[in-house]
This record gives sequence, C-alpha cells and structure tokens, in this order.
Amino acid sequence: MTLKVVAEMASISEGFLSQVENDVNSPSVDTLLRICKALDVDAGDLLTQVNQKEKSVLIRKSDLDDIELSHTGFVTRRFFPPEDRTVIDSSILVIEPGKTIPARKNIKNGQEVLSVLKGQVELVVSDKSYQMETGDSVHFWSDPGRQKITNTSTETSFVLWVGTL
Repeated sequence: MTLKVVAEMASISEGFLSQVENDVNSPSVDTLLRICKALDVDAGDLLTQVNQKEKSVLIRKSDLDDIELSHTGFVTRRFFPPEDRTVIDSSILVIEPGKTIPARKNIKNGQEVLSVLKGQVELVVSDKSYQMETGDSVHFWSDPGRQKITNTSTETSFVLWVGTL
C-alpha cells in the first residue's frame, strides 16, 4: 500500500503519515488506531511488538569466530536491523587482507567513528589517508564519494564502525 492510500483510509494527511513513518512526529492514540485499522494491524499487537524490541545487543568475540566472508572479502555484522536504526548505525567490520569496504551511500552531513579492534587498516576520506592499527580510532565527517576502508595487514581485521544516519 502507498502512503497516499493508507493516509486516505486513516483520514490523515500523507505528509503527517510520512512524518510518523520516519519517526519525525508521533500520532495521537486515536490516529494510531486509525492507521492500524487502515493497515489491518491490531494496535495492541503493534504496541506489544514495540515493547518487546531489543534495547541492547551484545556481540561477543566468539560470535565473530565463525563468520563466513563472502566473495567481496568483507562482512558487516550490524548490531540492529534497519528498521531499528533511526539516529545512528553501527557494526563490526570484518575485512580480509587486501580487501576494501566502500563508503555508505546516500549519506549527507554524516559523521563516522572507526576503531580498529584487531589488525591494520587504511582509511581514505576526502584527501586524507589514515594508517590505523589495533587500538587506533578516528572520528570524521563522511565523504561518500571519496572514502574507503582497506585491510592493509596479512590477517583478517576487525573494526568497530559507528555512523550517523
């Protein structure tokens, strides 16, 4: 269903529904009930699901031992699924030797933090290059067209990455 169809069925504006969808605005209880009815979703079930969402996620070192790297030579082990990321995104980057992870797409005025947990990587952002090793961290403004992370060591590297959305 499109935003327009749901908005019409719930007797609200398409713009307001978009704001609710993007967590910019919150509906009243009455409006929430109308949106749920339009979507054929039980409001009680919806609230229960929201209440049961994970509030924290722990990634143990042992969770990273059995990661299978794809043909790209890297894997991003995210903490939360896309629908639960509204302000920041975060992951553990697992990168094979010599492999490169490209920048996130469609990021404007974003900030990122990298912290090398194990190994050595080169961060290229804009016109700067940072050679980083275990324990090094950097906070920088994103430049999606001109940034990448490359594992420069002979072993798999592990990097904690956090970025604004």
